[in-house]
Amino acid sequence: QKFEEHDRQFGRIITKLIEHDQRMDEFATKVELKALRDEIMQSQDQMMVILKRLDEERIFTYKMVKDIETTVKVHQIDIDNIKLQLEKV
Repeated sequence: QKFEEHDRQFGRIITKLIEHDQRMDEFATKVELKALRDEIMQSQDQMMVILKRLDEERIFTYKMVKDIETTVKVHQIDIDNIKLQLEKV
């Protein structure tokens, strides 16, 4: 009788081991995790390159807008001066 009880317990243990073994097949291996990590790092590096480029473009665009505003102010002054001269004629 004790042997039968042990056999049943052993059967349950074996069933659990098989279940765990099947679950472990779904686990990622070290190689898979390293490949995933490398892929994520590469993607982040690409994002950083894009962000850096966008930041540089933003700085360049800001400077160009300021230069254009200055040019517009100078042209407005020139236009005002020309209008004054035309009024005198």
